[in-house]
Amino acid sequence: MRLVRPLLLTALAACCATALAAGADPVPHGRLPGWAVPQSYQLAFKVDPRQADFSGRTVISVKLAQASDHVWLHGSDLKVSKVVVTDAAGKHAAGKYVAVAPQEGVARIDFGRTLKPQTITLAIDYSAPLNQQLQGLYKVSHEGQPYAMTQMEPISARYAFPGFDEPGIKTPFDLTLTVPKDENAVANTAQVKEVDDGNGWKTLTFSQTKPLPTYLVAFGVGPWDIVNGPDIKPDDYRTTVLPLRGVAAKGEGHRMQHVLSETPSIIHALEDYYGFGYPWDKLDLLAAPDFSAGAMENPGLVTFRDWLLLLDPDSPAQYVRGSFNVTAHELAHQWTGDTVTTAWWNDIWLNEAFATWMQQKVTMKVHPEYRADLDRIRGAQGAMNNDSLVSARKIRQEITGNGDIMTAFDGITYQKGAAVLGMFENYVTPAVFQQGMRAYIQAHKFGNATADDLVDSIAQAADKGADFKNAFKSFLNQSGVPYVQTKLEQKDGQTILHLSQSRYLPVGSTGDSARVWGVPVCVRYGTADGSKVSCEMLDKAQGSMVLAGASNPTWVMPNAGAQGYYRFGMTKADLASLGKQIGSLADTEQLAYADAVSASFRHGDIDAGDALAALKPLAASKTNEVATAPLGTFGWIWSNLASTDAQRAKLTAWAKDAYLPRLESLGYRRKAGEADGDSLMRRTLAEFLGMDVKLPAVRAELLKQGDAALKPKADGRLDLAAADPDLLGVALGVAAQEHGKPVVDALIAELPKTSDPALRNAILGGLGSVDDVTQVERIRNFALSKDVKVGEMAALFRGGRDTRAERDGMWKWAVAHYDQILARTGSFAGGRLPGLMGGGGCSKAEADRLQAFFKDRVNQAPGAARGLAQTTESTLLCSALKQKQDAAAILR
Repeated sequence: MRLVRPLLLTALAACCATALAAGADPVPHGRLPGWAVPQSYQLAFKVDPRQADFSGRTVISVKLAQASDHVWLHGSDLKVSKVVVTDAAGKHAAGKYVAVAPQEGVARIDFGRTLKPQTITLAIDYSAPLNQQLQGLYKVSHEGQPYAMTQMEPISARYAFPGFDEPGIKTPFDLTLTVPKDENAVANTAQVKEVDDGNGWKTLTFSQTKPLPTYLVAFGVGPWDIVNGPDIKPDDYRTTVLPLRGVAAKGEGHRMQHVLSETPSIIHALEDYYGFGYPWDKLDLLAAPDFSAGAMENPGLVTFRDWLLLLDPDSPAQYVRGSFNVTAHELAHQWTGDTVTTAWWNDIWLNEAFATWMQQKVTMKVHPEYRADLDRIRGAQGAMNNDSLVSARKIRQEITGNGDIMTAFDGITYQKGAAVLGMFENYVTPAVFQQGMRAYIQAHKFGNATADDLVDSIAQAADKGADFKNAFKSFLNQSGVPYVQTKLEQKDGQTILHLSQSRYLPVGSTGDSARVWGVPVCVRYGTADGSKVSCEMLDKAQGSMVLAGASNPTWVMPNAGAQGYYRFGMTKADLASLGKQIGSLADTEQLAYADAVSASFRHGDIDAGDALAALKPLAASKTNEVATAPLGTFGWIWSNLASTDAQRAKLTAWAKDAYLPRLESLGYRRKAGEADGDSLMRRTLAEFLGMDVKLPAVRAELLKQGDAALKPKADGRLDLAAADPDLLGVALGVAAQEHGKPVVDALIAELPKTSDPALRNAILGGLGSVDDVTQVERIRNFALSKDVKVGEMAALFRGGRDTRAERDGMWKWAVAHYDQILARTGSFAGGRLPGLMGGGGCSKAEADRLQAFFKDRVNQAPGAARGLAQTTESTLLCSALKQKQDAAAILR
């Protein structure tokens, strides 16, 4: 004992001598230091949505791994009134909360003394405003009734409570809500207790969560309708009934029956795939009156934009199909994202790409007619357009600040990530990939994972080694689209396909094309009795494959089934030969062919006349996704290349011949029992021919419906039900273009009276189509008013960009109102600000003015720097392509 005491004193002295002091510890602008780790949270909120502020008390158990007199954490716009630090011995002391980096939301709590390594408790009392920018704990209204609800992802939990706001830190949460007695509250978990506090308040206690990161904590307070859905029955992976409910604004709950009826099939499909039962104690789907995202996967309380959940028998087909797809995506997250969470934001694709990929599996199983297989390809092709930029993100993007976190939720993370997963799933076979996925979930459930964990799991299941891992990671760790160029050769009685790969770069790009991936290349080729598929891992700049049994001559589809995330290039002769085989290609391959034509056009290999001729046969497809595939390339030529009456007339004739008979056969009204694909095709073609090409006959039919919808009823409200529900927005747009101010007056007056989200979207679509200069400016001013929800603003900024004069008008207005736009949208929209102001440009002058304006403003909103780089590059590439292409080719 005599020896122990001196040794203990020596150890303590050494400990204290190396203890971290607040003044010497640098501010963590990225990840918080790992020596302070929360073990659990107790969150208590007092919330009345009718008030401007709320109050809260956060108690965090924190394990200190080293001696310190402070701890770092996150908090934004919090007014902290009291901090109590309790050590392991139960000794209390006052602490001090310091907002060290307010813009980033980094704070420090000073203990007032140095504490040795131990588990301490921080109790923090505070108040904060109900956020007005759809972040953290925010306020929204529906028909004049206020609601408070949460959106914590990615880094907005710090607006709601102080904590360690990082995905890699998962703990249990205990939540209590003190709310007005006449209002309802819902949260991640089931309510287990209610206490009447008197004075019009009640306190609700919810069951403890399983380990969660802060960004998945969720609750809502207000006069919600809460309706029961069908209980989800037990199955091979779950032994108890899963309660299912819908939550909507007052008076809207009855409109959730459709989505609730679809949900059990989604849950069962996910459980079957993962071999692991739904892991939370209940499931609520909440229709948010205003929302910054499309939906959010909060475990047990999944939140959505209201139009995705509030459906009627005559709801537009795009909403019905969208509702199922988004619900499947968010519920897939209950396993990939919620049960297994990314360790850091550089791997957010582990959440989002998997949910996108899994949703497509579920949709193909439950609703094969929705053609999720084609959605995957179209999504990948959209991502390729962004991925062709030098400024494109990697799937695994290094995080250098909050801006990189805010802009990580894009097509690269979602659609490219899902396409890469699908490509390697096809390479190892779906059954093997599923085996690897199940092992991955089991190994990391209720914890965190990295990309290496996932790749290792798939490789182990497939019995693959370093070459496979390197190939997979080559798509994760570098940006860009592989460009696989092919050339056929007949030699010694064999048909050889020569392959080369580089980075696909469009005309005008400043990027380096010398880049190599591990690309699983699968090709379909012609044989005497049909076709065959051959695959090869192309992991060098050059390669080849022998096409066994190929006919002579033969044809080649270099992306069989469109399973690969790559673009292909061919000689003009080989591309023409492939075009003659359109009828024998699968729908998926026809989409790959359409992308190849577009890519060749943007690469400068073919001109506008060649591109339109190559794409024309696709318009005859009975599959609407294939039939409409040419519209993107046609639209660019129409907007940026055609400048003479003769050129416009030629393009108009092309569009009329390709698509008007199809629209006329569909008619302008939904038929009883028609397939939703027909409804979607009707809307797409009506918008294309009526709003873009402006065919008089189509506009006349749409104007009839628009005028009928604008005719006041006896109560003075517009008769919006008079138009076909799928065409309402387009019809109102045509009426607004034809009649101008009277229609704008009527729509602006109607919007505040309309709570139905689908009708609001149609009204916004009509207003966003106005092309009269004086009315366009008025509509943009209207977008800044309280009558337009924050999440609806962008819909009114999309119009008026087709010509340089229109874009100049938008630019002038946006510059004058920049501060108002920024103040209303807040930081969550920072990455979109440059595109919102200057998107659609096609000249160096437009790129230069964008750069000049944002030069000193990129730090005002996280993500603006990346948005600026990508909008600028897209503008310059458009200009370069415009100069490269000869408009005379249109007339050929």
